[in-house]
Amino acid sequence: QVQLLESGGGLVQAGGSLRLSCEASGRTFSTHVMGWFRQAPGSEREFVAAIRRSSSSTYYVDSVKGRFTISTDNAKKTAYLQMNSLKPEDTAVYYCAATSDIRNTWVVISTARWYNYWGQGTQVTVSS
Repeated sequence: QVQLLESGGGLVQAGGSLRLSCEASGRTFSTHVMGWFRQAPGSEREFVAAIRRSSSSTYYVDSVKGRFTISTDNAKKTAYLQMNSLKPEDTAVYYCAATSDIRNTWVVISTARWYNYWGQGTQVTVSS
């Protein structure tokens, strides 16, 4: 099993920045991709970004490209999501996730159903 613990959410004004952290514990060697998803009230859970641990290849949804950066510190078993130029539409609960699925396709990397480990979520609120 893998446990994920997010931190770093909060309230920020539009144009501001936040950095989310996701600390992993347990059988982390079994995971290949770390990802971030978000869910706003009344909406489906949406893919935000992911990183492949072996190659550090990164993947982003178009709406956050150029503003968000995903990274990992493998020694600390921690993934980060640096969020800059935040917009009110970025307001959501952000979830860290990990998958042991080794397939390197956009569909697998960007779809919540293929992730088998999830954190509890952290609230990000961007005021206008």
